[in-house]
Amino acid sequence: MQHRVRAVLLTPTGTMLLMRRIRPGVEPYAVIVGGKVEPTDASPEEALLREVREEIAGEATVVRLLHTLETADERQDFYLATIEKWNFEDRIGPEFSQEGRGEYLLQEIPLTTEAIDGANLMPPEITTVLHEAVEKGELLAQR
Repeated sequence: MQHRVRAVLLTPTGTMLLMRRIRPGVEPYAVIVGGKVEPTDASPEEALLREVREEIAGEATVVRLLHTLETADERQDFYLATIEKWNFEDRIGPEFSQEGRGEYLLQEIPLTTEAIDGANLMPPEITTVLHEAVEKGELLAQR
């Protein structure tokens, strides 16, 4: 089973960072920063911090596990995390140099249900989780 980790990255200004994906022949969509847990990672949380460093050259602080999505062949752990600084130009993830992967753009959105709806988040199930967290005030409380 493939194990992936994702960071719901909350900024000090009350926004969330997403990765906007633009690929030929596919409607643009957004994903939450993260990736595969590698055998060399000491834990899922360490994998998450490595992915944040690779994808946006940032240092995050893991707050807690927010949600897990599991299918027959994949598990995705979504962690709530805070981030103070990042530099998208200094990203080093291997996916950025692979031919045919399309564009990766960093997107910063407000912590509102309207902004979450407008992001076209994948997988779609995470939209419901984030809606509930916004409505309960759980995301704003973490900043």
